[in-house]
Amino acid sequence: MPETYFRVRWPDGEEQSCYSPSSVVAEYFAADQTYALSEFLLISESALSQASERVRQKYGFYCSSAADQLKQIQQHATRFSASDPVTIVQIHN
Repeated sequence: MPETYFRVRWPDGEEQSCYSPSSVVAEYFAADQTYALSEFLLISESALSQASERVRQKYGFYCSSAADQLKQIQQHATRFSASDPVTIVQIHN
């Protein structure tokens, strides 16, 4: 369950490195793929929840870092409209 990072380009061009405790995010996102913000938020919630669940299954507790990352993404997203484009620039371990 290697931790994985995914780099996001927000609609204003700003890039952000995001953390997942599990490589499961690579099953949800693809590098160089652009999503509408609303879709990106739904996928982020699913991916990071699944990543946290994998931690719980292995260690007996959920990953607070995954929850924190999701909160950061959700807060950052409030600056944009639901249809604005968000691009996954890179996914790496």
